[in-house]
Amino acid sequence: MKIPESTRSSLTLRLLQRQRERWPDLEQLTIRVRGEFAYIDGATPDSDGQVEPLFRLRYAGSATFWGFAIYTWSGMRYEDSVLPNGAAAGTPEEVLDCACGLYLRDPSAWVTN
Repeated sequence: MKIPESTRSSLTLRLLQRQRERWPDLEQLTIRVRGEFAYIDGATPDSDGQVEPLFRLRYAGSATFWGFAIYTWSGMRYEDSVLPNGAAAGTPEEVLDCACGLYLRDPSAWVTN
């Protein structure tokens, strides 16, 4: 299912806002869309300014909840993942927090209330 243009715009705004609010150390965030997937890349402090894959979102008809896969450098591929609360889908902001907790080494991102 192709991601509608309005959902693409909303996704971009939501992720960039969350980056500014919670992850200022994430130097850059880019969103690429292909078919049902949105690929999110970023430049972390360890990447020397190079933009690298962080995660992939899978659109299933909802602009609110997305399936996702974290990019793993050990396997050099996207692997389906779960959020700290055990859910296999979540908001784009929750997924960004999960990925940044890993790549920016901030376990506070995984604390659930």
